[in-house]
Amino acid sequence: MAFWIAGTAGLVIAYLLGATPTGYLAGKLLRGIDIREHGSRSTGATNVLRTLGKWPALAVLVIDVLKGVAAIVVARVFCPWLTSELSPVPPTASDLQAWVPWLVCLAGIAALLGHGRSIWLNFTGGKSAATGLGVLLAMSWPVGLGAAAAFGIALALSRIVSLSSMLAALTAVILVWGFDHPLPYRLLVIAGGLYVILRHRANVARLLAGTEPRLGQSSPAS
Repeated sequence: MAFWIAGTAGLVIAYLLGATPTGYLAGKLLRGIDIREHGSRSTGATNVLRTLGKWPALAVLVIDVLKGVAAIVVARVFCPWLTSELSPVPPTASDLQAWVPWLVCLAGIAALLGHGRSIWLNFTGGKSAATGLGVLLAMSWPVGLGAAAAFGIALALSRIVSLSSMLAALTAVILVWGFDHPLPYRLLVIAGGLYVILRHRANVARLLAGTEPRLGQSSPAS
């Protein structure tokens, strides 16, 4: 019972961390606007860059990454601690080794869903790429750095953020199989990568049509 209570609490916290609408709050606090009514209508850092400028976008990017990191910390640290506090018999090391990776998997997915479908924004939100990067860095820093490198290279060559984000997601899926990670971590990266790509489906249509804007260009409304 203690495990289920702690696990449920951890997933709720992970979702709420992801659901914190950083880009929306930036628009309201800095210009009194609803950023969902401007540019691509996303609350992510790219639309913040086009709408509010580079420094607000950088702040949103960093916070969105940290949301993903925090969700994994909750699964790895808070949930085992709460289980120990609630249970008359503390979990053994083998117990933690068995179920913590699954909590990490579910918490990462919860954070991504929270960012893309925020309860505070009527279940709208961003594309979850930055929060996904935070999840990757906290779960497996080599995979996270590899995905970040793929994003940076693709962005330098194409100047298209959406394409770079999707290539980074695919890179993470490939890299996670190259390291000795438990199955839940691999499932998380596959599910998260597919989710990020799915959130970019409108961008895919514009890429195929040759109308996807590059950095510095205005974005058509989704």
